Amino acid sequence: MKLRRLWAVVLKELRQLRRDRVTLGMILGIPVMQLVLFGFAINTNVRGLSAGIVDEAGTAGSRAVVMDMIATGVIKPVATADTPQELMTLIRRGEIRVGIHVPADFERRRIDGREALQVMVDGSDPAVQGAAAQLAQMPLDGTGNLRRASPSISVVSFYNPERRSAVSIVPGLVGVILTMTMVLFTGVAIVRERERGNMELLIATPLSRAELMVGKVLPYIAIGLVQTTAVLALGLSLFAVPVRGSMFDVYVAAGLLILANLALGLLISTRAQSQFQAMQMTFFVFLPSILLSGFMFPFDGMPRVVQWIAEVLPLTHFLRIIRGVMLRGASLWELWPDVLALAAFTVVMMTLAISRFRKRLD
Repeated sequence: MKLRRLWAVVLKELRQLRRDRVTLGMILGIPVMQLVLFGFAINTNVRGLSAGIVDEAGTAGSRAVVMDMIATGVIKPVATADTPQELMTLIRRGEIRVGIHVPADFERRRIDGREALQVMVDGSDPAVQGAAAQLAQMPLDGTGNLRRASPSISVVSFYNPERRSAVSIVPGLVGVILTMTMVLFTGVAIVRERERGNMELLIATPLSRAELMVGKVLPYIAIGLVQTTAVLALGLSLFAVPVRGSMFDVYVAAGLLILANLALGLLISTRAQSQFQAMQMTFFVFLPSILLSGFMFPFDGMPRVVQWIAEVLPLTHFLRIIRGVMLRGASLWELWPDVLALAAFTVVMMTLAISRFRKRLD
């Protein structure tokens, strides 16, 4: 092995990296950004759970106890209701994660040592259940002092009382798998045509840019729905994951995520110069989607700024929809903000992809 020839190859690779600005930027950009972002975002201690409150007692003691629960930082009041049934509706819609119900005979229950408060929990997320259980183990007495005896708090977990992780994980896996495959498939679509020399044939066709882009997307919609069916079938047969809502709504939600990811993949494909670059960009999107969407780590435990970033990711909205439909029995109409977010994301990404694509070789 000649060192001179070896050094020539090394210099050649370094020069190629210098010309490849995308790869050069990712060498330092990916680790720095992800270290800073995930270091602040990933927090297993759930805080600031959105909560609704029904105080039927209306006494000074009940108000003080509720205020002390809020002071722990575990819950954050975002809604009020008149009845426990209204709290259940808010939980089903995903508007709150925890409901605090103070019965009318709160003072009598506290004196008698009976359960004086009820904490209603969205059990579709095990992390929320754990945070609520921890809150119930350290009730406050209404004076700002922690006491473990009075009043007694009961925790009622809905939709997953057994706290089985598979119930929460399997619906999320539908979104994770679709995100990984759909973005990657279309991320290399245009680049592959260019590398294989097929772009000349496409240029010679009378296809418009929009027709070519839409034609690239349509076959993968069917593939994504097949993947969705496979994951749901295995989830039902192996893990007994329930589907409390409409199966039609499940497939509509999956279709919306498929379209969003395909549009994002096409945008990546118009920017990448090689299939390797397209895969790099796909990974750049995929990892934040898993870690920031609420699939692995509780969304409520993230800083507010990170939550704003997560709202841009399609997987964040899909997880809310799929868990709401499958586990809580909600309808798409009740989850319309996230449905609208996915649709808007698809339109924006597809418009950008079509505007960036040019039927030429340079």
